[in-house]
Amino acid sequence: MSKSDYQVIGINVLRKNGADVDEILNTLIKNASVEFTAYYYLTNIRAHCTGPEGEHLKGIIEDARMEDLSHYESCIQRIFELGGTLPRDAQDFIGMSGCEFLQLPDGPIEVEDILKMCLKAEQGAVVNWNRLCNMTLGKDPVTYDLAKDILKEEIEHEAWFLELLHGRPSGQLRRSFPGESPHTRGHSRSLDRGHG
Repeated sequence: MSKSDYQVIGINVLRKNGADVDEILNTLIKNASVEFTAYYYLTNIRAHCTGPEGEHLKGIIEDARMEDLSHYESCIQRIFELGGTLPRDAQDFIGMSGCEFLQLPDGPIEVEDILKMCLKAEQGAVVNWNRLCNMTLGKDPVTYDLAKDILKEEIEHEAWFLELLHGRPSGQLRRSFPGESPHTRGHSRSLDRGHG
């Protein structure tokens, strides 16, 4: 049976709702690439948080880093449900993200510079997920639910880095454990939560 021989009702319903499934899919794949790449870069950035101030920052970056991995994992099932796939070449996938600004420069790096990079990444993620929310609202409830939950966590991450950089209170406490993903944990079953 070829792909053209069967109907995918889940996609046909979205089209009847007025959803541009191709645009949603392309945006979802790009957002997944951003989350995956941010996870990679935050892994490296975390290692460069040195000294007493840097040691404190490692925990906050770890929370954001693990939740970015959860966001990436959360996208996978929906990408395939919408008829998409991930690029076969990891370099192509990473290249889609536009996260080059998270690369560490040669030589020592100041903690404030790390915070600025992290804030820029989170603010970009807020814009990306908000765009997908607007694209899917009232047209694709499954993708909207996913995007809305990821957006909530990205807004929280932005608040953490604004607090650290500018003393703007976030009103939030640290996560109970790295990767807790309080809003998206139901979307990412492939990560071992190991907690409640």
